[in-house]
Amino acid sequence: MMSESTLRRSLEEAIRHQLDSTIGETNFTGAGELYRGKVRDVYRASTASGDALCLVTTDRISAFDHILRQQIPFKGQLLNRTASFFFERTKDIAPNHLVAVPDPNVTMAVSCTPVPVEFVVRGYLAGHAWREYRAGRRSVSGVALPDGLKESSRLPRPVLTPATKAETGHDEDISREEIVARGLLTRDAFDELENIALALFARGTEMSEARGLLLVDTKYEFGRAPDGAFLLIDEVHTPDSSRYYYTDGYEERLRSGLPQKQLSKEFVREWLMEQGFRGKPGQDLPDLPDDFRVQVAARYIELYEAVTGLAFEPDTHPDPVERIRQAVTSYLAS
Repeated sequence: MMSESTLRRSLEEAIRHQLDSTIGETNFTGAGELYRGKVRDVYRASTASGDALCLVTTDRISAFDHILRQQIPFKGQLLNRTASFFFERTKDIAPNHLVAVPDPNVTMAVSCTPVPVEFVVRGYLAGHAWREYRAGRRSVSGVALPDGLKESSRLPRPVLTPATKAETGHDEDISREEIVARGLLTRDAFDELENIALALFARGTEMSEARGLLLVDTKYEFGRAPDGAFLLIDEVHTPDSSRYYYTDGYEERLRSGLPQKQLSKEFVREWLMEQGFRGKPGQDLPDLPDDFRVQVAARYIELYEAVTGLAFEPDTHPDPVERIRQAVTSYLAS
């Protein structure tokens, strides 16, 4: 049996070997109409049973609403596998769009009409909510926050702070009242999805604590299926949509005012800020050095293994785009 250090070295070698074989984008003929998001290439395919979505999770990485020029080895596999892991373990709370995973980077899904609201649930004061709080504001998305909190403080209870899903630029906070007034959702629909989001967060919290982690905040997205039912879509409890702290040392760091040890892609944003980039006009987007790309990949692997309890076994195909094309073609043909 290989030692842990030997396994880590072997995994780092696999990451380095994959640096020139990452998935930047796909463009498959015959797979349907293509929409390219920040991370996913989404194909809408017509099948005998109706429209289906083919979601290809690439190795692209974004920060400050910019897609970086370099990709992260295995990132797409890790995100797709994390999402499918949690879709399977939360389907008793919320039916989801997952149909099949024919490839490590691919999810076949029910074609839904997306709800134009992101359901952001927060259990701790961090990220955007902390920046608002530090600026003196005591509410986010119409939700009141108590005085006397510090960065990373546990909130009295998890709260829902919705945001509008922007086509470009930053998403914007929006209250329940504004959502209803603008006709984005009815009151009953909003309340239904709020209850589901809070129940999902409770399940994620329970699962995370069992793994020595704290689920700090996350976002959920929903869509309406052809039969009118709401389904959980996109991703769930992944490092791109969630923030995690390590339980060990949390209280001591909070008392001392030290940054929490966390698992998320926040460290990528921190690196970019160190290079003088915050996504503002006139700032040059820096290139990611290979050593940093390896470090980012290792962080994503660490998070996957921490939150799922599974060992990551990468698919190291020398031409992953061709591998995906064959898997998608075979699935659609069947």
